[in-house]
Amino acid sequence: MQDVNRLKIVLVEQKRTSKWLSEELGVSPSTVSKWCTNSSQPDIETLAKIAKLLNVGVEELYNKKFMDSVLS
Repeated sequence: MQDVNRLKIVLVEQKRTSKWLSEELGVSPSTVSKWCTNSSQPDIETLAKIAKLLNVGVEELYNKKFMDSVLS
């Protein structure tokens, strides 16, 4: 799978863990792990919740190369 999101990087930058995020969202830690490894992606509603929890814009959670390829 293409490296779509930067969630793992943003969590590290924010000094947060995937366990913390899973508890905040009410999802399993394995789900967050899949998002962090780009095995799967959160839906847009969940992505907005993640951005709010981490106090970042949704666009900051996406890999720039991926966004450029989608928008071009």
